[in-house]
Amino acid sequence: MDVKTSESAGALRQRRRLSAAIKQSLRALRLQLSLLNLRVGAHLELKEVDIDCLDLVARYGPLSPSALARRAGLHPATMTGVLDRLEQGGWVARERDPSDRRAVVVRTRHERGADLMRLYAGMNASMDEICAGYDDAELAVIADFLGRTTTAGRSATDELSSA
Repeated sequence: MDVKTSESAGALRQRRRLSAAIKQSLRALRLQLSLLNLRVGAHLELKEVDIDCLDLVARYGPLSPSALARRAGLHPATMTGVLDRLEQGGWVARERDPSDRRAVVVRTRHERGADLMRLYAGMNASMDEICAGYDDAELAVIADFLGRTTTAGRSATDELSSA
């Protein structure tokens, strides 16, 4: 085996190790964020699915209940229970759709946002500290990677949903 082939094989092994480390870190991150959401939910008397749906409404709303169910991957009957809990807790409001008075849309109620932000403040502060350790170019690479990873996850989910 010549030197060039040996270097090439070493580089390939190193790339595989790094790729595996990234995948392991993403799995660990998913678990930690899930645990954080469980703790936040316990403080607010919300289920993890309630927090997920609240986040979807905050990011993409106002949404119809059926559009929210599709985004969350939930059956419409399940969504009714989620929305009932969120509405009773003062997190969301169901209102008539201004463009179609027969339809209903769900929007977040900002009055409760401070409760949620307080519980996520520690994680947000940690993220700010971590990001401060990177320059703009590195942050751009990280943001691109995470965006592309999110898209890959969405594609994998859609693929399983249609199977």
